[in-house]
Amino acid sequence: MDHPLHRPPVVRQVSELIGATPLFELCRTESDARLLLKLEQFNPTGTAKIRMARQMVIDAEERGLLRPGGRIIESTSGNTGLGLAVVAAERGYTFTAVVDHHAAKDKLRAMKAMGTELVYVADEGDDDLATAAREELAERMAAESDNAYFTEQHNNLANGVGYHPVARELDAALEGRIDVLIGAVGTGGGLFGTGGELRRTVPGVRIVGVEPKGSIAFGPPAHDYHQSGTGTPEGATIGAMVDYSLLDEGAKVGDIEAFATARAVARRTGLLLGGSAGGVVYEALTRMTSLAPGTTMVALINDGGEKYLDTVFDDDWMGARDLLSPDVEREVDELLAKLRRVAPGARADRVSPGDDPRTPGRTSGSAKVPGVDIARET
Repeated sequence: MDHPLHRPPVVRQVSELIGATPLFELCRTESDARLLLKLEQFNPTGTAKIRMARQMVIDAEERGLLRPGGRIIESTSGNTGLGLAVVAAERGYTFTAVVDHHAAKDKLRAMKAMGTELVYVADEGDDDLATAAREELAERMAAESDNAYFTEQHNNLANGVGYHPVARELDAALEGRIDVLIGAVGTGGGLFGTGGELRRTVPGVRIVGVEPKGSIAFGPPAHDYHQSGTGTPEGATIGAMVDYSLLDEGAKVGDIEAFATARAVARRTGLLLGGSAGGVVYEALTRMTSLAPGTTMVALINDGGEKYLDTVFDDDWMGARDLLSPDVEREVDELLAKLRRVAPGARADRVSPGDDPRTPGRTSGSAKVPGVDIARET
């Protein structure tokens, strides 16, 4: 079996490039607590979701639900559709993506470039998120078509299985020394698929979920939000992979904070993050000064910011929706500037050789993070 961190030097299929994504140290405290970003934008299509897209298709083939020459149908805000477009092209299927205009335009253009049929559930100019309507149409289309399969990412357990390799990559890269795993919660596959598998080897890892304010997985109130590809809007069913038994904390982050963080990180580091990833990083940054010495927190970054240049990184788009906040961007930038000044090992003199640098007598994988259960809002 290949090493989890190995990427072959020569491949014949795009999907062979999936995985072995890097870790980026965004910042650390003076007590050597650090925040690492798992940069899933280094997968083909620039997103983590190609991992589960491939697994859902493989699972359907193995169960006889998808036959040669068949059609894959999925309701998507873009990233899952991009992954399915690649897999469909490689394996000889056609792919129909049921979409709305809430999705980033570049995602829709990229799917179409790979031969995807786009079916819209809303008229041009209607930018509202329409998850429930998309799901209903995709299910109906599959039922009415011969040799068509609705991958149904929100309720497909293969979704979570597709992220098991992420856990193995983290375990191998950090040699089991990971205390907190934090990530966005949409379908639930990414955070809970990774977190559940990681707990097999690092049983003490703390799992923190982040959803947009307005999403309902961690409770009300429900309202519209602009973070794309994450959360559970009002009227939609909470994904089958959202496993509350694995969750230690759930937090909500507003669009302004999420997008301000993505913009501040880009200016401070040159790293472009997607909007929902900005929410995950914002929540992680608010926790940094409360972490125990030597804690390693890993944030799952589901995609990069290149697909959001005409939204999150566009002042006109942001301003038209009252999402621009120079004050919040400045606060995030100042925190990043402070935490990125700390050099690795800056406080190493305070740890005796052979000691666990986290706390005396504590073993890896059991950091205690202050916070409330399930519905913490920031």
